[in-house]
Amino acid sequence: MPATGNSHRIGISGPPGVGKSTLIDALGMLLVDAGHQVAVLTVDPSSSLSGGSILGDKSRMARLAQADDAFIRPSPSSQTLGGVARRTREAMLLCEAAGFDRVLVETVGVGQSEIQVAGMVDSFLVLVQPGAGDELQGIKKGIIELADLLAVNKADGDNLTLAREAEVEYRAALRYSSARSGSWTPQVISVSALTGDGLPRLLSLLAEHHEAVTAAGALEARRAIDVERWLTELSQEAMLRTFEQHDESRERLSATAGEVAKGTTSAHLAARLLASLTGDS
Repeated sequence: MPATGNSHRIGISGPPGVGKSTLIDALGMLLVDAGHQVAVLTVDPSSSLSGGSILGDKSRMARLAQADDAFIRPSPSSQTLGGVARRTREAMLLCEAAGFDRVLVETVGVGQSEIQVAGMVDSFLVLVQPGAGDELQGIKKGIIELADLLAVNKADGDNLTLAREAEVEYRAALRYSSARSGSWTPQVISVSALTGDGLPRLLSLLAEHHEAVTAAGALEARRAIDVERWLTELSQEAMLRTFEQHDESRERLSATAGEVAKGTTSAHLAARLLASLTGDS
């Protein structure tokens, strides 16, 4: 633990197909060329039926995967909500202890629910596509209002005009959202992971954000809140394991599930009764 906490933790989210992996490949190479050691933690969706996961994000980071100063770790979401995997925090700390000074966390990419990663990182970047929505899309509660930076990707070729228009619309829409930190105003930029246009400026904005929140003490406060949230999650997991290992609780759970299915009792009342069993043990 003393060897952790010295990296710039960057979360990257956005809808499927927006180009997250391609952008990370390009950004990662710029960081490596600048002398940084880059760790990328990608989270791939798991099947709700088989539980399997393709773990294909790394295949879309061909250049970065071959870089000596880069490490890429794909992980299955395993039905964990929030866009990250169950052990993403631990993986992030291990990468920091190994000396990586830039840790990029790529989320599953399922939309507005991916808010957990925002509390785990120092800078939260959300990618959007040109022509994917109007100004109202930018003020949706959820993932957009948590973004420190918003990048309109695929700003190239025939999409360039649409990307510029989307940039203006999102910038106007963010005026109605409350900033996460009083020391930083969310920024909007158009980029192209394919051509590299705008990526140096994006890295510069990420660095400016990190410096601003660090100087204001907001970074330390954000990390402290996340540690408390993490401890709460682990405590809940421990209590659940205790419940599952409690013989009487398991037997009562099976019997109570039948009562709920028959409609003789409510699920809420049944849950309270089951919780009281472990409290008495």
